[in-house]
Amino acid sequence: MRIGILQFTLDIPHAASLKDKRRVVKSMKDKLRQRFNISIAEVDDHETWNTATLGATMVGTDARYIHGALDKIVLALDEWRDAVLDDHQIEVLDPQ
Repeated sequence: MRIGILQFTLDIPHAASLKDKRRVVKSMKDKLRQRFNISIAEVDDHETWNTATLGATMVGTDARYIHGALDKIVLALDEWRDAVLDDHQIEVLDPQ
């Protein structure tokens, strides 16, 4: 079993309130869950209006597949119109 972890930070330039930020983050999480079958949650910057830090995980048996899938998520985030990908880290763990 392999566990893939993607942590990323987004800049949400048009958010003028936490409500605006939550709308963008919820939409993004729902679409990424549906498209990539991942678990995803906001993990930091909860009270900052225009920044969001999220973590996504994926479990599988093939480390190359997991890394490739997480790379595709990063590409999708680069193209997101309501937020700008500021930073990201990918790690694939082998807990054996």
